[in-house]
Amino acid sequence: MARSRDTHDKGPRQRQLRVGELIRRTLSEVLARGDIHDPELQYMSITVGEVTMSNDLKIATAWVLPLGGEGREAAIAGLTRNKGELRRAINRDLTLKFAPDLRFRIDETFDRMDDTRRMFADETVQRDIAARDDDADGEEE
Repeated sequence: MARSRDTHDKGPRQRQLRVGELIRRTLSEVLARGDIHDPELQYMSITVGEVTMSNDLKIATAWVLPLGGEGREAAIAGLTRNKGELRRAINRDLTLKFAPDLRFRIDETFDRMDDTRRMFADETVQRDIAARDDDADGEEE
């Protein structure tokens, strides 16, 4: 009797995470070495923060950001323009049955981290944190 799958996803499976990380490393290495013959990409330093995989491992979404955050649209356009060459590089370096289709998106986690740091540095938030800490200290005694 076949096991039924739970229809509610509980997050990525181990294989999705493993394949995504392998693809992330490969893309990072290919871009760092300058293996892609596109003049626009040659002069860009692009960080590949994460690669998420579809459930069937046929689509890989690479979350990228150019160094300094400048030229985001140009980076996405260059990567998209060269996705066939990048896909061949992944297929050459990894032993996957099928090379996944590549999609590129801007990684905004760095922006969110900066926003969070700014929020915690705000004096009103600092005052609230200090007041909460004082309340917690008073309860322990």
